[in-house]
Amino acid sequence: MRKRKALFVGCVALLGVGVALGLANAVAARPKATPFKVAWIYPGPHNDGGWSQAHEAGRLYVQKMLGNKVQTTYKEDVFSNAQVPQIVAGLVRDGYKMIFGCSFGMFSLGVNGELWKKYPNVLFEEATGSQVEKNQSQYFGAAEDTIYLSGMAAGAATKKGVLGYVAAYGTPEVVRHINAFTLGARATHPGAKVRIVWTNAWVSPPKETAAAEALVSTGADVLGQNVDTPSTGVVAKKHGLAWVGYDSDASRFAPKQWLTASVYNWGLYYLRRVKAAINGTWKPGFYYGSIKDGFTKLAPFGPSVSAKTKALIAAKQKAIVNRTFNEFCGPVYDQAGKLRIPKGTCLDPRTKAGINALYTMQWLVKGVIGSVSHVQPPG
Repeated sequence: MRKRKALFVGCVALLGVGVALGLANAVAARPKATPFKVAWIYPGPHNDGGWSQAHEAGRLYVQKMLGNKVQTTYKEDVFSNAQVPQIVAGLVRDGYKMIFGCSFGMFSLGVNGELWKKYPNVLFEEATGSQVEKNQSQYFGAAEDTIYLSGMAAGAATKKGVLGYVAAYGTPEVVRHINAFTLGARATHPGAKVRIVWTNAWVSPPKETAAAEALVSTGADVLGQNVDTPSTGVVAKKHGLAWVGYDSDASRFAPKQWLTASVYNWGLYYLRRVKAAINGTWKPGFYYGSIKDGFTKLAPFGPSVSAKTKALIAAKQKAIVNRTFNEFCGPVYDQAGKLRIPKGTCLDPRTKAGINALYTMQWLVKGVIGSVSHVQPPG
């Protein structure tokens, strides 16, 4: 009897082991969730110290926050929009379902503007453009606000009243930034002049260096920029001049010359949009971030920015957030003295008329020395 009982218990034990092994094998055989594949396309190197590096920080933020839910990659040094269709084709073949084009025209100029139609199952997002389609969105931010504030720092730093500005292309984006910088500089240094030199390239350290040197040779004692690398800052350091950056906190390149910079927190937007794509709640749209929502901000101030200047900038920033100040409220005159924005009129990006005016701006405000470049981005 005992032997039968022992045999029965042994069988039960073996059955239990078998069940356990079966469950373990079932768990091991269960397929892992396939990560959602997202790609970014940068116009410059991912570590350029400026524009592309800021977007790369946003990609890394998405990867960190979502972990194995996503698989991300990037393509860098895509200086010509003509390269984009082939890059997109390769990404689609590799299973990428969402692609961020991080420069003007990547998904909207010429044949690139048809990519959304060619790949209807891919979600396209383009920085700085305006074309919105059923599977394509646009995103950017009101950098004119923070560039105006950085211009205030530049105006307070100049002794000669002559500032130099290294600019990329004469796109409306760059033009409105030049205007905002100039208006900010003249707010703290009435009558200041801003001389511009065009590189006609988003990313070109040699051209940026040459442009900055040319500005120094013509008397500029403060340098600003709307190009993608810190090369302007390196020239400022060489000559001991104050410098305002753009895109990223690049103070390490010229710490004593650094004033501040208008920067973007791309990661906030990227995380929200990738989450929506994964959850199936993604919708096309046009996003224009601001200081208020944390998308645009000023980089930390350098050591030479006085407490007085910081206070003036802080007060103006508060007014921007509270919507009691807009740098593009009239009267605003152009270089020829023509009234471009009448008194009582503001270019409010929350309105269709305001955003259209900002996105088509091709005139320069009073105080700018130079003209708008008509060279367009390649491709």
